[in-house]
Amino acid sequence: MEQNDKLVLVYATFSSTEEAAAIGEELVKARLAGCVNIVPGMLSIYEWEGQLHRDAEAAMIIKTRAGLAEAVIAQVTAKHSYDNPALLVLRVDGGAAAYLDWLRAQTTTPEAPAVW
Repeated sequence: MEQNDKLVLVYATFSSTEEAAAIGEELVKARLAGCVNIVPGMLSIYEWEGQLHRDAEAAMIIKTRAGLAEAVIAQVTAKHSYDNPALLVLRVDGGAAAYLDWLRAQTTTPEAPAVW
């Protein structure tokens, strides 16, 4: 299997479930993601610009191919309300074969350009 066809998860946080859902739907429609999972009601504690923050956020797990991860990050960043959104790419080392095959089929090939 080519490196670009390996599956990854992109973890992201958003200021609201609605923002995450809007961006997630666009990713799936554009076939940049096979599926997104949104977890509302998360509490994030972090330091930003010298101040400690405690904010309610929504987490999103974006399921995609390694070859599409940079396009996913670019699209999320372009639409995101944060100046510096949390976006992490996590390698998938295994899983149910039928699900992994389905996920690959749901995403565009890494060579295909993403259009929004």
